[in-house]
Amino acid sequence: MRPVGHGDVAAAACVLLHAPPEARAGLLARLLAEAETADAYRRELGRLHPLWGNGSLMGAAMGHPRAREPFLDEPDYAACMALVFEALVARGDARRGGQGRLPR
Repeated sequence: MRPVGHGDVAAAACVLLHAPPEARAGLLARLLAEAETADAYRRELGRLHPLWGNGSLMGAAMGHPRAREPFLDEPDYAACMALVFEALVARGDARRGGQGRLPR
């Protein structure tokens, strides 16, 4: 998956916000997997994946129904953003072999 920016997190959170709360964790795992697959496709073939775009989280999110982006203080949206951030932290931890966060 390509490096993640604010727009990627917001797009993924809007997809999650559109989904029922009980489906959000599974949908987020799917979005991350689609972004990984699209990035590998882009690197190997030199073109965008036909469904999931350029390998970014936003590219994967754009292929799904999503809610309009509310203000950040909307509780359900904030919870969706937190879910995305938690998944990104866990993904980073897994890539470092379960070492936890890097020291600052």
